[in-house]
Amino acid sequence: MADVFSQIYIQIVFAVKNRQGLIQPEWEEHLYQYATGVVQTRGHKMLAIGGMPDHIHIFIGLKPAEALSDLVREIKNTTNDFIKEHRLSPYKFDWQAGYGAFSYSRTHIDSVCKYILNQKNHHKNRTFEEEFVKMLQDFNVEIGRKQLFDFFSPD
Repeated sequence: MADVFSQIYIQIVFAVKNRQGLIQPEWEEHLYQYATGVVQTRGHKMLAIGGMPDHIHIFIGLKPAEALSDLVREIKNTTNDFIKEHRLSPYKFDWQAGYGAFSYSRTHIDSVCKYILNQKNHHKNRTFEEEFVKMLQDFNVEIGRKQLFDFFSPD
C-alpha cells in the first residue's frame, strides 16, 4: 500500500502524583486547551478531554506515526511545565508515572465523549479508583502485581 490508512481511537487516563486534587476549576480549561494543542500539533485528533481535580481523561484519534507512550510522555511533560511556568498550582505539581490506555471502535465515539465530558457528575457516585478498576475489568486488563496508584504518604 502506498499510504497509511488507520482508525485508532484511544482513551488515555492518568492521575496527579499521589492522587492529590490539585487541578483547580479556575484553570482546568486552560490545561485542557494546552493539552489539546499538544495532541493536535503532533498530528492527532482530540475527541474529548475532561477530568477531576486528581485525574484527567483524554480521548483521541491516534495517528500511527507516533507511539502512544511517546505521546503520553509529551502531554504529561508539557502540561506539567505549563502548570509550573504559569504558577497555576501553589503546590508542587507532577503527574503520576503510569497511565491507562483503552481502545474503542468508531461506534463508541459518542458514548466515550459524553462519558469524559460528564466526569464531574459521574464522580458523584464513583471514586476514580473504582472507575479505573472497573475500566480495567471491562477491558479484561490483567492487573497482576502492577501498582495501580501512588497515594500520598506523609512519611
